[in-house]
Amino acid sequence: MRQKDGGADPGRLSRRSFLCTTTVAAAAAAAAGWRAETADAAAPDPLIGATGPRGLVDTNVWLGQWPGRRLPLEETPALVARLRRQGVRQAWAGSFDGLWHKDLGAVNARLAAECRRQGRGLLTPFGTINPADPAWEEDLRRCAEEHQMPGIRLHPNYHGYQLDDPALARLLDRAGQRGLIVQLVAAMEDERTQHPRMRVPQVDVAPLAALLASRPELRLVLLNWGRGANSVQPPRLAEAGQICFDIATLEGVGGVASLLRQVSAGRVVFGSCAPLFYLESALLKLQESPLTEAQLAAVRADNALRLRRRVS
Repeated sequence: MRQKDGGADPGRLSRRSFLCTTTVAAAAAAAAGWRAETADAAAPDPLIGATGPRGLVDTNVWLGQWPGRRLPLEETPALVARLRRQGVRQAWAGSFDGLWHKDLGAVNARLAAECRRQGRGLLTPFGTINPADPAWEEDLRRCAEEHQMPGIRLHPNYHGYQLDDPALARLLDRAGQRGLIVQLVAAMEDERTQHPRMRVPQVDVAPLAALLASRPELRLVLLNWGRGANSVQPPRLAEAGQICFDIATLEGVGGVASLLRQVSAGRVVFGSCAPLFYLESALLKLQESPLTEAQLAAVRADNALRLRRRVS
């Protein structure tokens, strides 16, 4: 769900009621943000050794400003405060600048610095790599060696290449050799809400199955894939290789449960796409789906932590 205003506690609300009350909660959340963050920073990290509701890993978070409109949580301290208040103990963060700026080396350096300065142990940077850029191999090296990033993000639609581009295949090989998690972002905004001069279609992921099948060690997370068909077939992709699906753009009541009927619980990770979308919307998706405790623990944190351990 696309972010329009602040968040609310959706615990006892239907999705429709939740949307109607979010504006009122925004002011209270902003006022309490820094106090909650300070208290959480002083407490022991409950994610270590935890499963289930004691810890949450958000694999789909963004820093910076989105062009075209202002976001309530676009300032990093406010975003960090909100994440902590909602129980997030680890957030994999990319940069909005990575979609639009030419100098990705500088974008990634700023992202790493912002995560260190403002993240307070919460934010984990995922750098942006563009295989159509002649300097992509140096950008990849810096992400892995200088910034110690556990993974990278790819934006084929914003950077102007297809998934059958040989340069992407080479990038996936290099990332796999370095043990990096690869996050492929299928979309950012619904095409109906995009500025008429900035329309970017969703990525056609049809060639992805072949890329996964020929790279059995590659660990790939598909982000923002749930809106629109565009050949996204979770069972076929899950059979092809090591791929996980986030839940940020899943629509409809019981969407997470529906996905788990197509792929195993080990293939699904929590992702909110905050602050572009509501963090609380992703949390509500877990509440409204009939999940077992084991499934909930896997989606909330365990699957993402397993990916991180394999690259540590």
